[in-house]
Amino acid sequence: MSEFYAIVPAAGSGSRMGSELPKQYLNLAGHPMIYHALTTLSNCPMISTVFVVLAPDDEYFKRFDWSHCSNKLEPLYCGGVTRAESVANGLLVSELEPDDWVLVHDAARPCLTQAHLEKLITELRDDSVGGILAVPVADTLKRADAQQRIESTESREKIWQAQTPQMFRAGLLAQALHQSHSVTDEASAVEALGLQPKLVAGDSGNFKVTYPLDIKLAELLLKG
Repeated sequence: MSEFYAIVPAAGSGSRMGSELPKQYLNLAGHPMIYHALTTLSNCPMISTVFVVLAPDDEYFKRFDWSHCSNKLEPLYCGGVTRAESVANGLLVSELEPDDWVLVHDAARPCLTQAHLEKLITELRDDSVGGILAVPVADTLKRADAQQRIESTESREKIWQAQTPQMFRAGLLAQALHQSHSVTDEASAVEALGLQPKLVAGDSGNFKVTYPLDIKLAELLLKG
């Protein structure tokens, strides 16, 4: 029987946060930001192991106490220059079976819930391709020109905003990432194989912390 695993790529620097400390280690509600996602993933009874892919020279992860993660957490110091490279390296080092399911989640999405995980796994566990959490775009979309003036208004019909986790079979995902090195998410790599991942409706609470103001919003959600 196929098992479920999580991979959290966390080898980046998060330069848009304007901090020398890597974004995943910035303080959020009394803990490093990555603490929240790793805790939620580790507490999911369906997930066997949570692999966190760190930079080879990461000096921060060991400074924190991870004993609350029920011995499910396994750090891998094999992160690459890009997200795709980090995930691919994690798949290689973890030596999962090709049919095992892998949930790839952003370290900077701290408001992930058990309800998100349960919905994603339930809807995809029998799917032939896999899929991602996502939300339909609600705002009007504008395309800008070189002077940051509106060039056109884009239709938002059938447009979704991708989130994580993104859930695919380990063998399929490894093949997809091997063939596509410059993608910004796992679904794009799978799409490049000619496949169509499924969109599983999430919610806006599972947002990605990108700018300093986002930390305040994430803290409000976590406290709520």
